[in-house]
Amino acid sequence: MARMYYNKDANLNVLKGKKVAVIGYGIQGRAQSLNLKDSGVDVVVGLKFRDDYWKQAKADKMDILGIPEAVKAADIVMMLIPDEVQKMVYDAEVAPNLRKGMTLDFAHGFNIHFKLIVPPSDVDVIMVAPKGPGALVRETFLAGNGVPALIAVHQDHTGKAKKTALAMAKGLGATTKGVIETTFKEETETDLFGEQADLCGGASELVKKSFEVLVEAGYQPEIAYFEVLHELKLIIDLVQKGGIEGMWDNVSNTAEYGGRTRGPKIIDARVKENMRIILKDVQSGAFAKEWVEECNSGLPTLTKLRKEGEKSQIEVVGRSIRKMFK
Repeated sequence: MARMYYNKDANLNVLKGKKVAVIGYGIQGRAQSLNLKDSGVDVVVGLKFRDDYWKQAKADKMDILGIPEAVKAADIVMMLIPDEVQKMVYDAEVAPNLRKGMTLDFAHGFNIHFKLIVPPSDVDVIMVAPKGPGALVRETFLAGNGVPALIAVHQDHTGKAKKTALAMAKGLGATTKGVIETTFKEETETDLFGEQADLCGGASELVKKSFEVLVEAGYQPEIAYFEVLHELKLIIDLVQKGGIEGMWDNVSNTAEYGGRTRGPKIIDARVKENMRIILKDVQSGAFAKEWVEECNSGLPTLTKLRKEGEKSQIEVVGRSIRKMFK
């Protein structure tokens, strides 16, 4: 069983007298910056342009510097910009300004695990990864608690990296709910696999294929949309609240019997084997290499898939259905 850390295990005084530079002010950057600031941490936001993110940070009364200046001023640097631009920003604006004994903090292990970013040996490298979207990270903090988080230590030059990670997690509010220790490898590989096989890739394809089967069988697209997509949230909410068995306890006996007996015929041994193939691609770095090449080429495949998705029947029908709930 994984060890859990709570408020009593973390000390915010570890951050006393230290400045934290948050690179990026997007969904997570804003939430984490504000939570740390409200926890009494000295925070500066590092931004490249005076764009909408800069305007938002200014409106939030955050201290703002250019990225190189923010890194120079900081003791802890949080890399909260998208995976695909982290290496470029790190190489050009972060790495030249690192000092011995500083801490690099990531919210996802992708660039470190796949060695796209290789920090110098004389800095600490940690991860603090809240397990929730930025809006929820901020909302729960304002309510007096937080969301659970993962922490990891990749490099411990000072001997204090874990204490720093726990202190950062406490500043975000995560230790009120619980923090689990992991590794950059474990977090990165399970995160990518979950996104591809289940949460984003698998779930969306299951919904699309279910929709297509019903429509091709002659059922109205609007009815199909309700049955295979709209009601999915109701089921997932039950699963999140009480686990899979808790969900079965809260649906009809007909739904339970049909689901328990037919579900394994849909998600069968072939699907599990396909999942193993996806996992191997993640573990070997093949997916990471493919994604980096896709980014370097200007996202041609992703752009094509986005356009196709927008024009698909399920999305056209869904735009009409969703208006009914506004």
